[in-house]
Amino acid sequence: IFEPVEGFLHALTQMFEGTKEGITEENLQSRARGTILMAISNKFGSMVVTTGNKSEMSVGYATLYGDMNGGFNPIKDLYKMQVYALSRWRNSHVPPGALGPSGEVIPKNIIDKAPSAELRENQTDQDSLPPYPVLDDILECLVEHEMGVDEIVARGHDRATVARVEHLLY
Repeated sequence: IFEPVEGFLHALTQMFEGTKEGITEENLQSRARGTILMAISNKFGSMVVTTGNKSEMSVGYATLYGDMNGGFNPIKDLYKMQVYALSRWRNSHVPPGALGPSGEVIPKNIIDKAPSAELRENQTDQDSLPPYPVLDDILECLVEHEMGVDEIVARGHDRATVARVEHLLY
C-alpha cells in the first residue's frame, strides 16, 4: 500500500503545509488498505471482514473507513484478551466438522508480540491505551456490570485510568 499512501500524501501536501504530521497521516495507511480491500471485495464478490475487537471499538481505537471497513465483524463482542485466548484455543484444537487445517493456524508471534496498529514505526497500542488486561477489566466493569468509577477503583484500578477509559467509552 506504499504507492497509494504516497499518492494521498502528495495530493494533500499543499493543504497540510505548515501542519504537524500525526494521526491523520497515520490513518491514511489504514484507509488506503481498507479501500484496496473493498475494491477487491467488490470486484470478486467476497466480503471484507472487520478486525476490531470489543476493547478497541469501545474506546475508539479504530480508523473509520480503515480497519472498520467490512461487512461483518466476527470478534466484535470479544475483548482483546478473549481474542488472545480464542487464538490459543484454536491453535490447540480442531473443532468437529471444521474445514480449516489442524495445528497452528494463527502464528504464535502474532499472539505473543506487543499489540500494535502498525501505523508508525515502533508503535504499540500501549502508547495510547492501558495494558489490555487492565483495559478489558475496566471495560467489562463499565459495560457488562454497569459499575461506577468508585466500585472499579475499589477492585484495585488507578482512578485516573478508570476515569480516562470511562471518558473514551462515553
